Amino acid sequence: MPLCGRPGSAPPGPAPPEEQAPDIGSPGADPSAGREGGRTPGDQPPLEGPAPPPGAGVPAPGAGYAWPLLPVPVVAAPFRAPAHPYGPGHRGVDLTGSPGQPVLAARAGTVVFAGPVGGRHVVSVQHDDGLRSTYEPVLPAVAAGAVVPAGAVIGVLRPGHPGCPAEACLHWGVRRDRTEYLDPLALLRPPRVRLLPVPDPWPLTAGAGT
Repeated sequence: MPLCGRPGSAPPGPAPPEEQAPDIGSPGADPSAGREGGRTPGDQPPLEGPAPPPGAGVPAPGAGYAWPLLPVPVVAAPFRAPAHPYGPGHRGVDLTGSPGQPVLAARAGTVVFAGPVGGRHVVSVQHDDGLRSTYEPVLPAVAAGAVVPAGAVIGVLRPGHPGCPAEACLHWGVRRDRTEYLDPLALLRPPRVRLLPVPDPWPLTAGAGT
């Protein structure tokens, strides 16, 4: 029986395989790529998150980001910048916590991904300064598209992060664009103010008297 279609059109080929979810630990990977609304069909809906702890979302004076875990956690593994975008390194920090602990948005933003990637749960938030923060392993309490304030509970911490010396660890990463990863701990401090030397003598402006 002939196939229906326009005269001379080729018969449809087999459907392409489903796109593999990228590993967000690799440079340039975007966990929201290939997903509708940042979630795959059949994902569980977000859980009902606990109330944020006191002080959630309050940064240090002059800083733009706050801790994603409270009380202030111990840093189990620091940020190690790769020598080049595709080199080895630790593109984030590991913070010690406990299973079920609330994970907080470090800054206000829009959730761009919330769901499983490669067997672990991930939440990513895009911020108004152009940076994107990522939290894992976190069972989401938000869905893609949600606008969250600083300190909002975006999920709860799960155990099982590789190399974690505690019951559970949060891997917190921050990047600009697709391959430039930043040290999240630097965002918790006020930016440095660089003082320039005062010229001597002070230059006179046009029209100024002597």
